[in-house]
Amino acid sequence: MLHSRRLLYINEIARCGSIRKAAARLNVASSAVNRQILALEEEIGAPLFERLPRGLRLTAAGELCIEHIRDVLKNYERLEGRIRSLKMQQAGKVRMVTTVGLAAGPLPEIIARFLSEHPRVFVQLRNDTGGTTANPVVSGEVDIGLGFNIPATPGIRTLGNFDIPIGVVLPPGHHLIGPGPINLADVTQEKLVLAQPGTSLREVINLAFARLPISVEPVLETNASEMLKQLVKCGTGLTLLNPLDVITECRRGELVFRPIAEPHARYQQMKLFARARAPLDAATSLFVEYLLAELLGLVQELQAKGHIPPDVKPAAEPISHRDSKADRP
Repeated sequence: MLHSRRLLYINEIARCGSIRKAAARLNVASSAVNRQILALEEEIGAPLFERLPRGLRLTAAGELCIEHIRDVLKNYERLEGRIRSLKMQQAGKVRMVTTVGLAAGPLPEIIARFLSEHPRVFVQLRNDTGGTTANPVVSGEVDIGLGFNIPATPGIRTLGNFDIPIGVVLPPGHHLIGPGPINLADVTQEKLVLAQPGTSLREVINLAFARLPISVEPVLETNASEMLKQLVKCGTGLTLLNPLDVITECRRGELVFRPIAEPHARYQQMKLFARARAPLDAATSLFVEYLLAELLGLVQELQAKGHIPPDVKPAAEPISHRDSKADRP
């Protein structure tokens, strides 16, 4: 290896927040990991971690150090990939984070088609954990992210934006199924299962209901979009999601989506983004171009079905990774 294993140790401790957990993941003794921390802290002349009763937390110096370490590890990974490609004709790796809903919705089919066309590319996909979609991108743990309602962040740059309306999801045969947008006041008369408070989706749902004169009391709240879809199929209640969350089920006739009529219509902004200061490698750039084209195709399909108004276009035309600018709050 062209750099010290110390960097791997420090990076794993920062990820785990614990010497014991890091040592277990690295399959080394805890004392060996601790020695690496102490040695590096002595070398740079500042503590990297704050020792807490339940683990370790990065200090300001540690934050700077871990950013440098991850840059070094990422550059080394690129070097390994280039050397490996000389021997194995391997095209590269794409590391991505997305929401649970998108991972359970249209993304699997998109990624499957991409891999069939580019079999030498390896894709690593992880789900966010409750509103943290941007964090792995900013920290350099992954290369790109795809999520909804991502705030402008200095550490990321936008690659593409799409405004996706939320709507009502119903089981086949429900009496509210009909052509065109649905009156939200009619929905309040039904049992509802909704995204739990604190999620970005629930914030948009609350805005949609805000102008109605009655309060909405769901029979169930959860942060699992897959559970919401299953509950609708079981007849427990109706839910509000965006059409991408249920596009596969709607194609199969398992669920029905109706957009919300004005003036209560509300939108989620779907953003594809990358780290501001990190150039995308060839494999990731290829995947970004492919994904943007596929997402645009899905939006056009949903517009043709009336799930997205025909006059609603992407908030910005898909932005090339070569021309994108860093976000500004």
